[in-house]
Amino acid sequence: MSIISLIIKREFISKVRNKSFVVMTFLSPLLFVAITVFISYLSSMKSDTKRIAIHDPSGIFVKELIVQNKKEAEYKYVDLSPIEVQYLKDSITNQSYEGLLLIPNTTDPTALENKIQLIANTSPSISFIENIQDVIGKKITQLNLEKAHIDTLAIKKAESHVVLNLAKTSGEETIQGLNEIKIFIGGAFGYLIMMFIIMYGNMVMRSVIEEKTNRIIEIIISSVKPFQLMIGKIIGTSLAGILQFLIWAILGLSIMTFASYFLGVNVGPTARLTPEIMTVEQTQMMSTVQMYIKELWNLPIASILLGFIVYFIGGYFLYSSFYAAIGAAVDNQTDSQQFLLPIIMPLMLSVYIGFFSVVHDPHGTIAVVFSMIPLTSPIVMLMRIPFGVPLWQIIISVTILFGTFFGVVWFAAKIYRVGILMYGKKPSWKELYRWLKYAG
Repeated sequence: MSIISLIIKREFISKVRNKSFVVMTFLSPLLFVAITVFISYLSSMKSDTKRIAIHDPSGIFVKELIVQNKKEAEYKYVDLSPIEVQYLKDSITNQSYEGLLLIPNTTDPTALENKIQLIANTSPSISFIENIQDVIGKKITQLNLEKAHIDTLAIKKAESHVVLNLAKTSGEETIQGLNEIKIFIGGAFGYLIMMFIIMYGNMVMRSVIEEKTNRIIEIIISSVKPFQLMIGKIIGTSLAGILQFLIWAILGLSIMTFASYFLGVNVGPTARLTPEIMTVEQTQMMSTVQMYIKELWNLPIASILLGFIVYFIGGYFLYSSFYAAIGAAVDNQTDSQQFLLPIIMPLMLSVYIGFFSVVHDPHGTIAVVFSMIPLTSPIVMLMRIPFGVPLWQIIISVTILFGTFFGVVWFAAKIYRVGILMYGKKPSWKELYRWLKYAG
């Protein structure tokens, strides 16, 4: 067995036998489910209804606002127009009411456009303010039309609501929001890659720092070349990460199956419908759902999954080379912070580019260029794949990614060769450059 194989086996076994690795492998999915359930519970909790006092002596707008009152509404409007304004302000101070909507008494509603006040001790939400402005604005518009002797009913009947039907060149009907689904799928996989790169890259760095500070590295380096040791650490840790991810995937599918068959939670397209819910509207909704499912199955699922594996391995190998070099250069994790930011920045940049460029133009110049740059391609290209990417672009991107990995490994090995035997000195960027020249 080769030396690199022995190092890979040692790193893999040491990682999977680590107590924290075992605990987090099986505890993380349960924590994720628990957090999801807790968030769902919090979102389903009904917040306290906030009462808004209305002072509208003209009586023009109060009815329009009270109509907004619903059982589950967050705000409830109360008509207190006969009561003096000063008393209502005192009620707000005493927290009897959340706010006071003060509408001056006037015979010309148009004059109210900039004179209506909302008095409150706390800043109300933007949606609440926009709702009030919308209700009052529509009422003023209606009054202006009536004043101009324009038939508002005829205008309402003349309003048109256009629904755009989407279809492919083959004539097959398609659906709205498909691009959003694609970017969500690509973004989820891209975010997973970023999370795993940071998590397992730090694991490689901690492993190097631990062996360096314990002086174990001096014994190991006597029979193993630094380059072989670095490659073995990267591959061994990546195999442990892939194993952990597979376990998470199996546990996730098992939890979904358990929820489907034993808890009565219908998941997936095979969920059965009871006759009671087969109304006309729900039939149309199910038809739309089936179209979504059909479109999802038409996505390049195999390419997405294969791309995730390839770009995870390539991206992890590339960034782990940086992490290993940093771990060899420093004596503790505190000293590593100055070198980590330039590594994390391209990952963050690729996420922003993915969500702000790929979603609008997945085949545009920006998206294509950054899907070829090796520091950003693992995330950007994975966000593009659901939209359909030419095979030649993927081949070029993967070739550049792994080619850059081997180039970075060659440079990182130089830093690694010198850094693992350096103790008690905080390196700088200038010092790392000197190590590159010295090791060359």
